[in-house]
Amino acid sequence: MKKFFLSILSLLMAITLYGDVIDMSGKIDGYEVRLFTKKSLIVGDNNFFVTIKKDGKLVKDAKVKAKFFMPEMPGMPYMEYKAKAKPQDDGSYKMLINFSMGGTWQYHLKFKTSDDEVHKIKASVNL
Repeated sequence: MKKFFLSILSLLMAITLYGDVIDMSGKIDGYEVRLFTKKSLIVGDNNFFVTIKKDGKLVKDAKVKAKFFMPEMPGMPYMEYKAKAKPQDDGSYKMLINFSMGGTWQYHLKFKTSDDEVHKIKASVNL
């Protein structure tokens, strides 16, 4: 019985280390931006995808980058992870983000379009 209880406790702890699949959308300066993952977030490496649309058509020539960060708190230093996204064949952009711990991570997603305008979206994800 004790082993069964420990097994269940271990399983519950493992489940809490994983976040949900992310699928966030927003609009800025006439662009529709979607940030999403295909798997649940974990502590460690996570693949994020971004799609950008203008007038319903995918924007395939943008330069996309993101900064995920967790502000300094008592007993914990500031943490940050930056990545540049790479274009994919399906018109999305892919980037690898490493979360060093669970919690709320804020992010700034920036993309530069062919007209040399930089657009920025701010939000957060929970892990």
